[in-house]
Amino acid sequence: MLELYDVVELREAIPGEELLAGATGTVVHVFNGPPPAYEVEFADADGRTVAMVTLRTDHIVHRDR
Repeated sequence: MLELYDVVELREAIPGEELLAGATGTVVHVFNGPPPAYEVEFADADGRTVAMVTLRTDHIVHRDR
């Protein structure tokens, strides 16, 4: 199970959010489910939020920092 502030990577693009597969984001909220889900913030190179989406574990993979 992921924890707050874990860095994750998208397994596939998210239509309508302009997020491509491989985009990295940070877990900012954990929904304990069932099924478990995570609010993930995606930011640009300047640190500005570009998207905030709720994702299930099958949409993301944990990345080491």
